[in-house]
Amino acid sequence: MSIGDKLSPVAESFTLKDHTFKVLRAAILDMDIYRPDADLRLDERMIAERLGVSRTPIREALARLAQEGLVEIVPRKGVFVRRKTREEILEMVVTWAALESMAARLATENATDDQIKALRKFAMKHSTDVARADLEEYSDANITFHQTILELSGCALLRTTADGLFTHMQAVRRRAMGENDRARRSVVDHMSIIEALAARDADQASRRVREHTMLLHDHISKTWTRLESLRGSGDKAS
Repeated sequence: MSIGDKLSPVAESFTLKDHTFKVLRAAILDMDIYRPDADLRLDERMIAERLGVSRTPIREALARLAQEGLVEIVPRKGVFVRRKTREEILEMVVTWAALESMAARLATENATDDQIKALRKFAMKHSTDVARADLEEYSDANITFHQTILELSGCALLRTTADGLFTHMQAVRRRAMGENDRARRSVVDHMSIIEALAARDADQASRRVREHTMLLHDHISKTWTRLESLRGSGDKAS
């Protein structure tokens, strides 16, 4: 699936420059960029046709996305969604584990009983997605679960710092969720985390979140031996 499948025409009532940027950014966020056969090339002409706009706002949007590190503009080759290297991914997961484990600790103090009950209800509802093997839907719910813990911390800076990692963490979790029965294990881990939050046990909540995320780190370290290069040089992910 390419970015073109995620796009629809831009309404004339929007400011083209800003809205085109937001539309392209959202489409990239929704891509499964670490899937081995992901199409990372962004075709300006195709994007302009899909959005029904000229190529000028597309180029401006791509330049902004390059500044954010989401795409790379390669002279004489084109524009590509930027993948992180395996080493960068591992560092990113460690950083996320640190942020979310602290968020879980704070959530034991700041989250209300109703908020924790809502998180439990959400987790239980989407656990059925795994039972019916709807991994894409569960993957999205899994990402929401982790974002919610950051929100429940009550610390805005923790959340905004994590947001800087979100684009690639979302894509990494999406790919990993379908590997080695990780989805089913994730359900068990999530319920364990919720129990610690409900018990207001800061040490347990922090530890369980950290261990859960570091299992993702260990999985990537052991199984993602290579990642396909940005420009498709043939170095395929395993």
